Order: sequence, then C-alpha cells, then structure tokens
Amino acid sequence: MTQQEALDILKTGANAFLTGEPGAGKTYTINSFVRYLREHSVEPAITASTGIAATHIHGMTIHSWAGIGIKDTLTAFDLDHLSQNKTLYTRISKTKVLIIDEISMLSARTFSMVDMVCRVIKGSSDPFGGIQIICVGDFFQLPPVSRATREQFAFESMTWKDSKFITCYLDSQHRQDDRTYLGILDAIRRDEFNEDHLETLSDRLITRETMPENITKLFPHNVDVDKINTGELAKIDAPAQTFVMTSKGRDLLVAALKKSCLSPEHLIIKLGATVMFTKNNSQENYVNGTLATVIGFDPLTSNPIVETVTGRKITVMPMEWSIEEDGKIKAQITQLPLRLAWAITVHKSQGMTLDKAIMDLSLSFEYGQGYVALSRVKNLSGLHILGWNQIAFKVHPTIIDKDDYFRSNSLDAETRFGSLEIDELDLMHRNFILASGGKLEKKEVDAANNKAIKISTHEETLKLFKSGKSFREIATIRGMVLGTILQHIEDLKEEQKITLDEIKNVFDKETVKKSKAIHKIFDKLGTSPLKPVFEKLGGKQSYDDLRIARLLY
Repeated sequence: MTQQEALDILKTGANAFLTGEPGAGKTYTINSFVRYLREHSVEPAITASTGIAATHIHGMTIHSWAGIGIKDTLTAFDLDHLSQNKTLYTRISKTKVLIIDEISMLSARTFSMVDMVCRVIKGSSDPFGGIQIICVGDFFQLPPVSRATREQFAFESMTWKDSKFITCYLDSQHRQDDRTYLGILDAIRRDEFNEDHLETLSDRLITRETMPENITKLFPHNVDVDKINTGELAKIDAPAQTFVMTSKGRDLLVAALKKSCLSPEHLIIKLGATVMFTKNNSQENYVNGTLATVIGFDPLTSNPIVETVTGRKITVMPMEWSIEEDGKIKAQITQLPLRLAWAITVHKSQGMTLDKAIMDLSLSFEYGQGYVALSRVKNLSGLHILGWNQIAFKVHPTIIDKDDYFRSNSLDAETRFGSLEIDELDLMHRNFILASGGKLEKKEVDAANNKAIKISTHEETLKLFKSGKSFREIATIRGMVLGTILQHIEDLKEEQKITLDEIKNVFDKETVKKSKAIHKIFDKLGTSPLKPVFEKLGGKQSYDDLRIARLLY
C-alpha cells in the first residue's frame, strides 16, 4: 500500500494499524494525517509507547495521556478515581483521534487498560469509547520491556480484536538503497535468513583493532555505550565545552521530557568529538541520526560548528522538545540537538537513520534487536559488524505468523477502498471531519497580513492547476491520492472553471487515445460509475485510468 492510499483510509475515521518496514514512510504518513486534521480544526491526541518516541512526535507517553502511569492493573476504584480527575476527564472526553506510536513496545495489558479508561470517561461501550485509534509501528522491532503476561504484544489483546483495525502496510522503501541489503533484511522478517545471507554479512566483519574511526557503534547494553563515550572524550586533549539544557512547564512533564530526550541535560563536547544529531531539521538538512565531527565553536554564540560525513558544515543552534496538548505547549526543554556518538544503545537507535555504523550483536538478548540495529543503516557498505550470536538474526515467531495476516488484511483494504467512487470516499472524509467537530473548509494563513483565511478544497486544487502543476504534483503537494484530484478536476470542469482543452493539454497523445478506447466501454454499458467498467475490463486498467477517460470525454 502506498502512503497516500493509507492516508485516504485514515481520513475515513476507521481504526487503523499503520505499519511497514523501517524506512517505509510511517512517520511521514502519520505527520500528513495530523496536518490534515489540524487544517480542518480537529486536534488529535498524539502519544507513544515510550518517552523517547514521544519526544520525536511532540506528544506524551500513552501511559501519561491515559493517567495510568506505571500501573499494571486497574480496579473499579482506580477507574472511578481516574474519571474524577478533571484534567484527565477533559482531555479524553474531547478526544476524537488517538495516535499511538511505536505500538510494538506497548504490552497487551497496557493497551487494554487505555481502552478501559477511555470507555469509562467517554461513557461508551465501544472500543476506546468511540475514539478513532491509529496504532503506528512495526512488531518486528523491539517488543515490550515487561512481559508480565503471555499477551505480550498489543495485537494479542481482546481490545485489539474488538477494535477491528484496518491494516495499512506500507510497501515502499525510503531508507535502504541497496538491493542485496534489502534482501537480507526481508529474509530476517520472513524467517528465511540462511547461510548465503550470513556469508554476505561475513564480508562486513571487523575486529576491534580494525574498527574505522568516527563511526557510531551500536551495543545492546548501556554499560558498553557509556564506557566508550566517556573514554573517547577523555582521549581528546582539548578544553571541554558544556551546554546546559533549559526548561519550562510543569516539573513532572519537564522531568519526563529530560528522561526521554536523546540529548543529555549537560552536553559536554570537545573539538574533534564525534557527535550525532538527535532531531530532524529539514531546513538544515539533517535528521535524527546524522553523524558529524565538532570542528570549531562560533566566536559569538560559542555554539559548536560541526562537519557531517558528507562534508557539510553546520553551526548547531539549540532546538526545542515539547509536550503539546490541544495545540498548547505544556512543557518544553531546549538544548543543542546533539549527543556524543562514538556509541549508542540499539534501543535508543530505533527511529534513526545512520550512514555508517559499527555494531556488536554478540550480546544480543532480545528478539528483533539485531534487526533493529541492521535496519538503521542505509546499505551494506556502511555496515561494520564485530560479531553476532544465535538470536541476533531472529525475530519473534509469533510476529512471523501474524505478519502474513497483516499483509493480507492490508491487500484487502487496498482493493476495497480502491474500488470506491471518489465521491463516496470524499463523503466519508467529510462526514468524519464533521463528526469530529471539525470544519470542512481548510484553514490557511494569508502571508500578507498573517490572518487566517479559508479556501475550499476545490479552489486550492484549481489554484495549483492554474499555476501549471500536473495532477500528480498536485496530489503530492496536497497529500491526497491522484483519484481525489481527478474528481476535483471533474467538478471544476462541470462548474466551467476549467475547460476541456486545458485538461487535454495536460496529457500526451497516447493517453488521450487510450482514454478514448476506454470511454467506449462507458458508452456501451450506458454507465458513469467506474466499477462496472473496471469489472468489464477485468481489472486490466486502474481506477485512475478510468477516471481520466471519464474526465476527457
């Protein structure tokens, strides 16, 4: 399933499990959905199973959001007490959409407790009290830390079954660019890792004496990481510079942010230190995991100047991590988005993209740990392995079986939603926005006077079309599927805001000729809906091809 197909399903209000391999675009898709909701005046609750993941998405942990903290059971008294908490009651009662990131690390027990709290506060027997639930993550990655019950994974709970999730399994790949390496990672996921794959990885074996310098090392245990970072920094004969984190907001929330932030409260670095960015910054073109070396300090601000592995020089400015609720900042910390990066734990590397890494998998102790470590790196040439043990390339057998179901469920959803008429899908989107208390007209900002203005979705498509954008470019810019844009163009054509000649100018002669042949089937069947034509042609033409034919004639 593509990112836009998944987004189209999320917009209907259905409970969904957004998954896919590392680098498939889960974060991009969920960010697009959040942006869409906010544009239509619907504020989602954004949470994650761990504090580290929560800081990445400017949210809070699901434990804090639901008020359950570290509890592993909820009694009737606990539920009554939670429902009397004014802040919690207000937060949950007005929530229409709940996003839970890194779902693989949330236990079935905790997942069910969140459901119980929502049902009580919402006063509804529906799963999560009727809130749309979007679970994001990949169960092949790290599992829950606590295993108090057999129901280890969230999908094993009755709550998951009751919620009737639609699986959106993203199948594109935006991180790895090496086919051989992708084949190895895919083999691990399918439990088909064999001697040939092992032989390929053996070519990447190194010893501690031949380790490349200034490359991040991944280890399973914290003790190894701390020892290496402290030792390497001490070797540098240069003055140490200390950067202290600042904060504002409620003490408990600030403490949670500090604990979860990958940048330390006191960042101590020296000239020549190996560092890693801990946050994404599209303007400066670095991401969480970009490696660099400290090459100087700005004479005015004292901020470090670093050089990335690609040779780009960046003066690093402080950035903010925050907990937001209802669009308001509840707590915030400010620090340089850096940490020492001679070494890092596999656990803290989850979500990162590394150009190069040295990893020791000989002490792997958990299913998925080796897979998470390997999938951080873009290609084989950036991989250096000190060793491995028997569990390093194993994933949980329960996940292997369940993955087939997830893939099948996603294919069914892709077919089912792909066969819908655009106006049907659009109506579902509109109804969900209205049911969530949102507004159909999209919010934008007039750059001239910084005042909010409203523009209809069709007018926005028209504006982009008139500027010379192709239909696919418009779809990408607007975060919509191509079929939705084609429907907009059909409506605009009927309103005589776009002429047929303008539309034909967009397509080449071959497409116009092909569309003419398809349109003859419309005439022969005496129909306008797409489904009868799709079935008549035996599925040989896509629904978008049929929409184009209907548009051109």
